[in-house]
Amino acid sequence: MPTPLSAEIKQLVDRPNFAHLATLMPDGSPSSTPVWVGREGDRLLIGTSEGSLKARNTGRDPRVALSIVDFHDPYMEAQLRGRVVERRPDPELKLMDPISQKYIGKPFPMRSYEGRVALVIEVDKARYLKLPFEHTPPRA
Repeated sequence: MPTPLSAEIKQLVDRPNFAHLATLMPDGSPSSTPVWVGREGDRLLIGTSEGSLKARNTGRDPRVALSIVDFHDPYMEAQLRGRVVERRPDPELKLMDPISQKYIGKPFPMRSYEGRVALVIEVDKARYLKLPFEHTPPRA
């Protein structure tokens, strides 16, 4: 059963924070990839091409996990588990362009790839965490 995303998690997703998407390889080992992420209600969108490793892995096994860390406060995070419930064709990048606008301020520049899709993820488990630390690494 899908889990609604909290306001804090929605804010993390809606800002230009990178996510790490974990998928399962054929032998069951994990593969983790940094990705841009968009949101459609309580579902998450990851743009890719059908030939990518993440698309191939989720085509075989739709289970995924994502972690998202705030760009400015890395002690604010979301840990999500779910599954790809739809592979939405996106040949004209109508789903990818708004995500690209969020991250780089312009339409997605790599327009010639064939087989563009958006992986639509339904979240089953969601956890938000804000640790009481201030990110102050020593200067090198």
